[in-house]
Amino acid sequence: MSTKIYSRDDISKHNTKGDLWIVIDSMIYDVSKFMNMHPGGASVFLDEEVAGQDATEQFFNLHRVEVLQKPQYKRLIVGQVENEKPIVKFPQPGDLSEVPYGEPSWLSKAYHSPYYNDSHKALQKWMRKFVDTVITPDAIAREKDGKRFSDDVVKKMAQYEINAMRLGPGKHLHGRTLAEGIVKPEEFDYIHEMVINQELVRHGQRGYGDGLLAGMVIGLPPVLNFGSEELKKRIIPEVLSGEKFISLAISEAFAGSDVANLRTTAKKSEDGKHWIINGTKKWITNGTFSDYFSVGCKTEGGLTMILVERTEGVSTEQIKTSYSTTAGTAFITFDDVKVPVENTLGPEDGGLLVILSNFNHERFVMATASVRSIRFVIEECFKWANQRKVFGKTLLGQPVIRYKLAGMVAKAESLQAWLEYIGFQMTKMSYKEQSRYLAGPIALLKMQCTRVENSVADDAVQIFGGRAITQTGMGRNIEMFNRTYKFNSLLGGSEEILGDLGIRQAMRQMPKSARL
Repeated sequence: MSTKIYSRDDISKHNTKGDLWIVIDSMIYDVSKFMNMHPGGASVFLDEEVAGQDATEQFFNLHRVEVLQKPQYKRLIVGQVENEKPIVKFPQPGDLSEVPYGEPSWLSKAYHSPYYNDSHKALQKWMRKFVDTVITPDAIAREKDGKRFSDDVVKKMAQYEINAMRLGPGKHLHGRTLAEGIVKPEEFDYIHEMVINQELVRHGQRGYGDGLLAGMVIGLPPVLNFGSEELKKRIIPEVLSGEKFISLAISEAFAGSDVANLRTTAKKSEDGKHWIINGTKKWITNGTFSDYFSVGCKTEGGLTMILVERTEGVSTEQIKTSYSTTAGTAFITFDDVKVPVENTLGPEDGGLLVILSNFNHERFVMATASVRSIRFVIEECFKWANQRKVFGKTLLGQPVIRYKLAGMVAKAESLQAWLEYIGFQMTKMSYKEQSRYLAGPIALLKMQCTRVENSVADDAVQIFGGRAITQTGMGRNIEMFNRTYKFNSLLGGSEEILGDLGIRQAMRQMPKSARL
């Protein structure tokens, strides 16, 4: 059906309570009936600068662009302004942002990067569309109701081997068709993984982000790298297919970063065939719905990692944190849990090695997500500063706001460059080399990411004002970020522990001959 065309003179005549039109971005909306249902009240429409007038500026001071895409509002359209066309672009699934610094520079045609090849770019394009169409709608819905991810989302992720790719490169990818064949398993590297993880967090729903199998990313590698062949054949296919879920259970109320002081115990049964596990674990991501737990236990000669299945004596309780319960954060109790000794991961009493072997990858993944989340916030701030007017100017017209944005951008670009550099080194180093040369830099990168998140969150709140402390509307993503960014400064090792680790590693390389 063709769109009716009206002059602005025609539109201005529809300015009374029973017959009221407004213009938003050249489209004409009949709000005569809707105004009585408007959450802000009918008086908003009766203002002489709104009734029968162009209300584009007023609208975008109050609403996000996606509001206009909702069917109930599209039905209000009665025509279009004569000789005018819409300016606002509705984002389509897979689109790249056109906002300055809204994307890392390697995605721009104007810039060049030595780190990314055609397969990295193809994977990004494929992943962007998958996240926009499959994950983001579920993320927004689950963040609201607090339920875990929808099963069909995880099944689709498994179908395209996203779950497997999130574990990084390795033999576990061999024989799999990755993202409809875009990347060959033997070519998949840490830069590909970085691309996947940066795309996965673009929805901005932090609780959902951790809920969407973050537990698998850190809980399955101990099985993959240290489990028996029989255990791997049974557990890995179930988890990567999304049939079963796993989490890493290390932290306790008694011990966080100081894993050597864990109190959960594992003692051998009299016949030596089983471990008997007793104790508690706290803040375990995905724990409420996990079927398996990679558990750090205190044993007679040290620490031992053991795969525990959800069975008699295992109970989980939801912990409510600053983010949504969709993350499945749990308090776990092990009460005389009987586990076959075949479920031991790595050497008995050698669990510290298993635990530490996981940290570099976990911290790299977290840093990857942090950098992209920071960029997401910067994009939100640029958009808002471009449309919000104060004292007769847009926020971008205010020097103090430009200064805040400059600081955000400089920090984000620095982190992206450091992240890509470390990711590239990982593609060139063996696991032993990574442990020797990259544990410190990765720790310092993650520490700096969370320090920058602190700064960016503060500036973003000041730019958005009251909207930044409101869970809905224009500033909802800023409110979410400001409420949850501190998770990254604690999970995977606190800022203080990581900073100390980075410098202690540097000290080992300090030449004895060095003097001022």
